[in-house]
Amino acid sequence: MADDVTHNARKRGLRTTLSHIGRATKREHGFVNPPLLRGSTVLIPTVAERKALAAKRGERVLTYGTGGSSTHWALEDAIAAVEGGTRCYIVSTGLAAVTTPLLAFLKAGDHMLMPDHVYGPARSFASGILKNFGVETTFYVPEIDGAGLAALMRPNTKVVYTESPGSHTFEVQDVPAIARAAHAGGAKVFMDNTWGIHHFQPFKHGVDVSIQAATKYPAGHSDVLIGAITVNDEADWQVLHAAGRELGQYASPDDCWLTLRGMRTMAVRLQAQMESALLVAHWLRQQPEVARVLHPALPGAPGHALWRRDFTGACSLFGVEFQPQFSPEATHRFVEALDLFGIGASWGGFESLAVPTTGFITRTAEGGKFAGPVVRLHIGLEDPDDLIDDLGQGLAALRDFRG
Repeated sequence: MADDVTHNARKRGLRTTLSHIGRATKREHGFVNPPLLRGSTVLIPTVAERKALAAKRGERVLTYGTGGSSTHWALEDAIAAVEGGTRCYIVSTGLAAVTTPLLAFLKAGDHMLMPDHVYGPARSFASGILKNFGVETTFYVPEIDGAGLAALMRPNTKVVYTESPGSHTFEVQDVPAIARAAHAGGAKVFMDNTWGIHHFQPFKHGVDVSIQAATKYPAGHSDVLIGAITVNDEADWQVLHAAGRELGQYASPDDCWLTLRGMRTMAVRLQAQMESALLVAHWLRQQPEVARVLHPALPGAPGHALWRRDFTGACSLFGVEFQPQFSPEATHRFVEALDLFGIGASWGGFESLAVPTTGFITRTAEGGKFAGPVVRLHIGLEDPDDLIDDLGQGLAALRDFRG
C-alpha cells in the first residue's frame, strides 16, 4: 500500500515529492534511503497462506522475486506520482515499456494506429512481431487532428499510440483531440511520455497508458536500463499486471534502487537542463547555417502552440535542421568535430549528445520532409557557454566540409 507521501504527491511540488516519496520518513528510524532487497525465493509459513497470497492478483505481496519487493514498489510509487497515475509497473528497459502494454492490450485480428515519427524500435515491433501475431498497424501523420484520426479508426482499432513530441523530429501531437476520437471508437490511448516527463500530465489529457524510458531522466546517469508503464484505471492495471507477469517482465532491484536514487535529483536536473537547452537553442537559431531549430518551446517553432497549451515545461532534447546547401555528410563532420558532445543513443543523462537524424530514421506516411539535413542534440549538465563554444567550432567544420 502506498504511503501518505504518495497520496499527498499531487498536492505538493515535484521537488518535495521526489525528496520524500518511497520512503517511510519519520515512521521508520534508520538510513535515509530505503534498503535494497534482492531475492528470488520467498518463504511462506504455511500452505494456506501461500494459497491466500496467490489469490491476491495484482496486489503487492511477496510470493516470488519476479513479483517485486519494496525496492520495486518504492520506484513504482515515485513514477506514478510524477505521471499523475495510480499504478505503475516497472520493466527491464524502455523498449519493454513499449512492448509489454502492446502485448497486453492487443490480440490477433486487432488494428493499431501509430504515429509515423514513433521511436524506431517501437515501429519495428509493430511491423515485425505484432504483424506476425496478426495485429495490423497503420502509421499516421503525427500532426493529425481529431477528425483525421477518427477517419482512420476501424471497428477493430484497439490501440491508438502517441508520442509527443517525436524523439527525432519533434512534432507535437494534439493528444487531447486524438484521445477523444480514439475513445469514441472504443480504443485505448497509449503515449510514450519520455520527453514530457513531469511537463506533460498524460491522464489529464485522455491517455490510458503512459510509457516512460526511465533509463533517461529518472535514472539520469546513463548507467541503468529500465522502463515504466503507468495507468490510472484499475481494470487497465489488472490487464497490464497480468501480462507483465506472464511475459516475465522484471527489472533488477539494483537498477530500481539506482533509478530511485536518480529521481531524488530529477527535478533540479530537469530544470537546469531545460534552461541550458533553451539557451543553446536560441543561439543556434541565430546562426546562418541553421534553417530551423526543432524545439517546441521556442516561439514560432513547429508545434509551439500545442506545446504551450498542454505542457508546463520542456526537456533537453531537440533537433536542428541545417540549410539545404549542406549535405548529410557535412552534418556528420559537424557532429564528429564536437568535443563536449558524444555520439550516442539515448538522452536524459548528465552528458551532452549529438546524432544525425537524416538517413537514420524510417518514415512511410506523408509528411516528415525536411529541406535540409537534421541533427538531434541532447543538452547535459555542462556549462551552456562551453557547449555553445563547442557548437561554434562544429559549425566551422560544417562550413569547411568539401565532400
